[in-house]
Amino acid sequence: MKRVMTAAALIAASLTSMPSQAANVGVSISIGQPGFYGQIDIGGYPPPQVVYAQPVMVQPVPVGVPPIYLRVPPEHARHWSRYCRQYHACGQRVLFVKDDWYNRVYVPHYQQRHFDHHDRYDHRDHHDERRDEHRDYPRDR
Repeated sequence: MKRVMTAAALIAASLTSMPSQAANVGVSISIGQPGFYGQIDIGGYPPPQVVYAQPVMVQPVPVGVPPIYLRVPPEHARHWSRYCRQYHACGQRVLFVKDDWYNRVYVPHYQQRHFDHHDRYDHRDHHDERRDEHRDYPRDR
């Protein structure tokens, strides 16, 4: 009976710990994907639509320093002084881009620029070239 109780306790403990282990699975989202939050480079893109017309500052910033563009959740923009450290932007002038502009304009332009212009590499062609190179070698080794 003791063995059955011990086995049941071990099974119960392992089942209760599984959800916490599943929660530790990391998801990586990078710039140009819909779920990305952070600094974006506006160079070469249409002018962004911003949440606030004037840059937001938490600390004094030297005159003449251009603002950075960030995409952040609405809660972070509303309470920027709480969240600026997460983005390493407390000492920056910040313009928050609107989610709609990011998803509708920035993401498609970014993906076209960075993913559609890569040269396609056909492994079959490379493999055939190597086979042709070795065709002249004698096979009696």
